[in-house]
Amino acid sequence: MPLFRRIPKRGFSNAQFRREYSIVNLADLEQRFEAGDHVTRQSLREAGLLRNARTDVKILGDGELTKKLIVEAFRFSKSAMEKIAKAGGEAKIV
Repeated sequence: MPLFRRIPKRGFSNAQFRREYSIVNLADLEQRFEAGDHVTRQSLREAGLLRNARTDVKILGDGELTKKLIVEAFRFSKSAMEKIAKAGGEAKIV
């Protein structure tokens, strides 16, 4: 019997409680959406930015945003929220 099977297993694994997010950058929103659009999980799926429409979305602040967008997501980075507000848009946490 190998040694790693003989030694007792102890500890805690957070794998079953971990939350997975689909990452979307502001540069992607700038390319795929027009000014005044309402960006939701479904519209991100239709634009080809998400593989699965059931996963939670996190918006990161990589890139510049010049369009006024209303973005709904589960999480936002601080820089993403600032850039969306600076462009005149709105960031809504779902």
